[in-house]
Amino acid sequence: MEIKIVRKVLGVNDANALRNRERFADNNVFVLNVMSSPGSGKTTLLEKTIARLMPGIRCGVIVGDICTANDADRLAVTGVPVVQVNTDAFGGDCHLAAHVIEKAAEDLDLSALDLLIVENVGNLVCPAEFDIGENARAVVLSVTEGEDKPVKYPLMFRECDAAVLNKTDLLPYLDYDREAAVGYIHEVHPGMPVFELSARTGDGLDPWVDWIRERVREKKAEG
Repeated sequence: MEIKIVRKVLGVNDANALRNRERFADNNVFVLNVMSSPGSGKTTLLEKTIARLMPGIRCGVIVGDICTANDADRLAVTGVPVVQVNTDAFGGDCHLAAHVIEKAAEDLDLSALDLLIVENVGNLVCPAEFDIGENARAVVLSVTEGEDKPVKYPLMFRECDAAVLNKTDLLPYLDYDREAAVGYIHEVHPGMPVFELSARTGDGLDPWVDWIRERVREKKAEG
């Protein structure tokens, strides 16, 4: 019976996600769902990424957190439109579902955007299970986390299209095997691009930004 309930919930979510995807496609907007555990440096990465993409690529952001608007406030400084979603209002969900994205997108002028970034709730489990109507998914893993996170939480890495290994500027001060971390990522998802960078210093950021820019360009070419 529990399995049937879960299937029903995910079925409703998938229907909402399809509606989102159609709406985003109608506006020719590329949607990137960025996920990670808390403290990976996701918000700093997005601050630096948006700064390099703008103004050539018009960006908007939906930020998901259980409480506070701290991350949204930081991203708003970049000048892009930002919508904050706090899940504590409906039980403190550890992920953003499709119906939440549908509602949040109503506060954005999608016709004025090329790229919509969704900064999902910090969690390496639940967000990977919910389609929100995105075009691509990226997972951020920092070198302050264990190398084995990809094999501990394989669904997240299996479902993503790209991985970022962040905070590489800290490697000289840590007992961290970056080759093992990348190896575990490719064990779970062979061939997935892994961008090793420091969002804080900007070192290695260009390939990641170029990857996003190319995905947006391809989306525009489609339509």
